[in-house]
This record gives sequence, structure tokens and C-alpha cells, in this order.
Amino acid sequence: MREADRRTVLGSVWLRDDAEPTKSRLTRQDVVTAAIRVLDRDGLDTFSMRVMATELGVSATSALYWRIANKNDLLELAVDEILAPAPSEDEGDWRDQVTAVASATYLALWEHPWAAQLLASHAGLGPNYQSLIDRVQSILRSAGFKGNHLDAAGSAVFRYLIGSAVTDAAWLSVIRRSGMTDRRWASASADRMGVDATHLAAYLNRDTLAGPEARFTSGLRVILIGLRPRQLS
Repeated sequence: MREADRRTVLGSVWLRDDAEPTKSRLTRQDVVTAAIRVLDRDGLDTFSMRVMATELGVSATSALYWRIANKNDLLELAVDEILAPAPSEDEGDWRDQVTAVASATYLALWEHPWAAQLLASHAGLGPNYQSLIDRVQSILRSAGFKGNHLDAAGSAVFRYLIGSAVTDAAWLSVIRRSGMTDRRWASASADRMGVDATHLAAYLNRDTLAGPEARFTSGLRVILIGLRPRQLS
């Protein structure tokens, strides 16, 4: 197998061996940290390895490829990096514990909306994402969920979490491309969408009871109330 193919086989950075050590002054962590900074500042649309080379002050993209095989690998690494380790405290009942894990992840994806966009095309195979899955399954298992029903309950939580994050990130991306604030965009767009401008502004504002964060928390609670380990075990 050619070296270039060996470094990209299986389609995910998490399914391959780490790159061989080199004399490059840049570490993989240097590149990932810079990528998060660029993505937070500029979004996904203009992201490229050439932009990264400029950000890191290197003369050619080849300096990056010593550490990371391609842009998709870098994006996978960046997504997993922003996912903080899952909370391990056992406060409250199992629903409270699942809520704590899911809410922390949702907030991380809200702060970095490009990451939510990427989860639609870049599978969560990294260690932080896997830690989140393991933590939720551990909580559910302790609550009495078993076998296929344990997998189904965990899937319900994560599909809701990722779906909510992707949807809210899409709204943010549209507004960002407009160059307007949330409120100004809502005022300018409401008539074209056939909705009330005040309602739309509240829908987009994370600090309101109608906003994305409140909707996420309420929806998650509905799902968790519907999950009953005695019936599913």
C-alpha cells in the first residue's frame, strides 16, 4: 500500500495509526488548536489547509501534512477536541445525570457551531465522543436498561442531541452569512417567512424561554420521561 493511501485508509483519523515522529516544530496539538481558532473565527466555508498554513506562519501546507494527512482528518480532530470529557458526578437520579451530560455537550456544540455541522458528515469516533457515549450508557445501565433496549435508549438521547445541535447550527450559519445580528435578521426575514418578527427573534435568542437552549432542555426532558427502564428491561 502506498504511504499516501496508508495514511487515509478507512476514512477516519481515529481508525489509523498515529503519524510517524518528525522534526517539524509543529505538534499535532498545535495544528488542532489553531484549527479550532480559525473555525470559531471564520466558520467552515473558507477553511482550508492553506488558510491553516497562514494561521500557523508556515510557508507551505506540506509542513502541516507531516502531522495530519488531510483536511478531513484535521476537522475530525477539531470536533473531538471541543467535546469536554463527560461529567462523572452522580448527582440526582439517572434522568438528571443524562441531562447533565447531554446539556454539556449541547453547549459545547453551540459555542462551536461548525462542529455540529461536521457531525452530519464526520462520524463521532474520537475518544471524547466515545467517552460521552460510554457515560450515557453507564448511567442507563445503572438505571436498569439492558441489551437492545439499552442501545435504543442511548440512541434516542444522542440522536436528539445531535439533531438539535445540527438544526440550531444551521440557523446560526444562515444568520452569520447575512452579516446581521439575530434581532436584525429576524426583523428583516420574518415577513418573508410568514412568521412574527418578535417570535422569531425569541426563537433564535438562547437567553429566552423560547430559545434554542430552553427548547433543547425541554425536549430532552420529554424524551427522558418517556424512557422507562422497568418497561424496557
